[in-house]
Amino acid sequence: MYPFIRYASTIAHAALQVKKGNTLTFKDTSEITFRCRLSDIDNFLEMNNGRVFTLYDMGRTDFAVRSGLGKQLLKQRWGLVVAGSTIQYRRRIRAFEKVTMKTKIVAFDERWIYIEQSMWVKGKPCSSALLRTGVTEGGKVIETARVLAALGQSDWALPPSGYVEEWIVSDADRPWPPKD
Repeated sequence: MYPFIRYASTIAHAALQVKKGNTLTFKDTSEITFRCRLSDIDNFLEMNNGRVFTLYDMGRTDFAVRSGLGKQLLKQRWGLVVAGSTIQYRRRIRAFEKVTMKTKIVAFDERWIYIEQSMWVKGKPCSSALLRTGVTEGGKVIETARVLAALGQSDWALPPSGYVEEWIVSDADRPWPPKD
């Protein structure tokens, strides 16, 4: 089940941070903490891999609210979409462990915003995800330039490079839909 109460709590906490002046720009890293709950674990008593992706929604939401994107989403009647992702797991997250989640923008091009998210326990990385995300209007992804302009960050450029660029190229080679 989707953690609606945690999600709403994340929005409320982020809005409170904005009220306190603790805002972000698209160049900053969002950091939130939470505990791994019993509803997050699988039969191996560790955080379920599907739940990891679900909880990453909370980090992106905190980032959106604190960076002003959330306000623009409401004002412009925009939406958000995840169009692709890849994840690596390095360490198990056990029930009740305190998790720090980091969210940052690592690149963007004309259409997509690439976000890196990671979960940490006791200063050690547990998982890291790279996501291709977009802002939508009327069900279609809009140009990144419009998003940056709405946030007053039109002069910012962060073209894909390194592993992000390699992932974009590699992902473009993947047949869709996959052939049997």
